[in-house]
Amino acid sequence: MIGYYSYTVILTYMSLISSVLGMFFALGIGDCGPHPEYAIICLMVSGLCDMFDGKVARTKKNRTESEKKFGIQIDSLCDAVCFGVLPSVIGYSIGMDDWADIPVLIMFPLCAVIRLAYFNVAEEDRQKQTEDVRKVYEGLPVTSVALILPLLYSFHKDIGADCFPNAYGCALFIIALAFITRFKVKKPSMKTMLAFIGIGAIEVVWMLYKTKYS
Repeated sequence: MIGYYSYTVILTYMSLISSVLGMFFALGIGDCGPHPEYAIICLMVSGLCDMFDGKVARTKKNRTESEKKFGIQIDSLCDAVCFGVLPSVIGYSIGMDDWADIPVLIMFPLCAVIRLAYFNVAEEDRQKQTEDVRKVYEGLPVTSVALILPLLYSFHKDIGADCFPNAYGCALFIIALAFITRFKVKKPSMKTMLAFIGIGAIEVVWMLYKTKYS
């Protein structure tokens, strides 16, 4: 079979599976109709998986160079779907379905792909010079949308059904620009990542509460 199969890519594949399920929820499965709130949760699950897939991969000490390169490529390809395409599909499902919205919905995954491709090139060059773990990112990491967009969505009823698609579209536009803007972002430590998980859990509870009782 083509590919490299080991436990090092399981979380990456789980992230992709979650995002594809999120697209189904966003667009509607069967007679259930669209459920963007479930799609947002799938986005957060993808973010959680992506947060730890690199650390899991590095626990395998006897990885070949081909396995390492495969891991980098498969991670970026899955990220393009999870954090590039899924947010645009969610945007369409919540009402960004006018012709004026289409450029933003296209721009977002395009900028995500550009950033991911640039990261792959830069990471390959960096690994030729050092085996140290990366400490700084250039531009806003695409996985950041797994925290930013759920927080925004939790206020969708407060913003209002008519205005929220515009607010979501503005967020996509700003985030897309941040993907390809050259600025330094320190890679989060394990404590920071655990804090992000806590924030994400609070966001899920808050969003479900707002969806049910607002």
